[in-house]
Amino acid sequence: MGINSEMPQISADSDDPLTRAMAPPPNESIQERDARIHREREAKRVSDEIDEELRKGCKKGTKPVKILLLGQYFISVRMKTTTLKNFQLMNSVTAFHTEKPSWRAVIQYNVVRSVRIIVEAMTDAQASNHSSESVLDYPQLTAEHQTLKMRLSPLVQIEESLIRKLTLSGAAEYLNDGRNYAKEVTVNSTLGWKNAFSRLVRDGRESVESDLLIDWDDPNDPGVVLNACADDIKRLWHDPVIQRLLDVRKLRVEEVAGFSFLDALDRVTSPRYIPTDDDILRARLKTLGVTEYRFTPAPGQHSIHDFPWRVYDVGGQRSLHLHTTYKCFLAAWVPFFDDMNAIIFLAPISCFDQALAEDPSVNRLEDSVLLWKSIVQNPLLKATNLVLFLNKCDILKAKLASGIKLSEYIVSYGSRPNDFESASHYLKKKFAGILKEHSLEPRPFYCHFTSVIDTYSTKLILINVQDTILRANLKKSSLMA
Repeated sequence: MGINSEMPQISADSDDPLTRAMAPPPNESIQERDARIHREREAKRVSDEIDEELRKGCKKGTKPVKILLLGQYFISVRMKTTTLKNFQLMNSVTAFHTEKPSWRAVIQYNVVRSVRIIVEAMTDAQASNHSSESVLDYPQLTAEHQTLKMRLSPLVQIEESLIRKLTLSGAAEYLNDGRNYAKEVTVNSTLGWKNAFSRLVRDGRESVESDLLIDWDDPNDPGVVLNACADDIKRLWHDPVIQRLLDVRKLRVEEVAGFSFLDALDRVTSPRYIPTDDDILRARLKTLGVTEYRFTPAPGQHSIHDFPWRVYDVGGQRSLHLHTTYKCFLAAWVPFFDDMNAIIFLAPISCFDQALAEDPSVNRLEDSVLLWKSIVQNPLLKATNLVLFLNKCDILKAKLASGIKLSEYIVSYGSRPNDFESASHYLKKKFAGILKEHSLEPRPFYCHFTSVIDTYSTKLILINVQDTILRANLKKSSLMA
């Protein structure tokens, strides 16, 4: 078959649509032609200016998306930290790879501190049993309990050793939740504690196996003592009398960081234990100061591609009273964060039956509501989009199912059913009403019910933050009412 090498010619009167579109109007006058040419030149000038602005924007760099994590201080510290970790995992599945030796130490500290809380409760019980002024009905401890307490005394030295390493300088700072025990060490967020336990690897590899970063031959490794004490810790933790003691002290162990590891002692006290990502999400170490995490979402993560992100978490101020911490925060910190694209506010809704430790007259849930209101009506934040994160839903479900009545603590709940669906709907409506009534500018209401140790929840947050940013940009461009 022969191939004709001559290309067909398109005549001026061709029916080609592009030719027709580009041709001047028929019977165009000289004045009309001059006006058309002027419009075309003006359109090209505007187009060239836009292209030049885009080139300048690329040179300057894309403006980052900024997110601030906020919430009731003592309860939400753990939630904010876990949310920040979830952001890291969303960005990189190996986010904690090189940090695992230090997170291993944090988890060991969580275990040791949990044991110390139990031991201090035992000491208080012994003192109360010998006092006629005691108002608590403590269970009677036996000689076996005293033996266990003595056998676990080496953990005190282990805790001190871990604190020295985590604080680097050895000068530990403590935060107290209002009780006379269970003080918790805090570290400065600017210190390099995450590398304090990492073994130096000199071959320059970035993807080193986690077990190579841990010095398993270290004679001072806390894991050695923890492994030796594991059976005694398990006996203490599972003892019915000790469980009764914790109930009398009203220690809600499900809400105390670290106690969850007592149900995984065989694994976390094993000789060559390496934390999983889920372990790191559950680990707790309080920080002071501002923690910033930077990342650029990869394509396919349901996010705004090529936009650098900045996520900020402001640590606590240990000198302030519990219920005034965020009032002081708003006055001291908000002026530095008035350019945030979004604020993620974390409110634990399971604490409806708890009071502030330093002010028993204030309900913890009520305090979260008041903090939310103060943020909503703050004039410096009036243009900032808000994402509400109603957290600890798993604990709320368990409390309601056990028969604890929401209406006994939140009078306005009235005679509504005491189930999760009704309670969650009521609380969501309350927070939404505050936003609608007190916001200085109309803002969309974004709300999630979740347990914070859930990477899927963070994906939802990211999607919502993306939506808020898109809405804000469209509004500024007058493309959206």
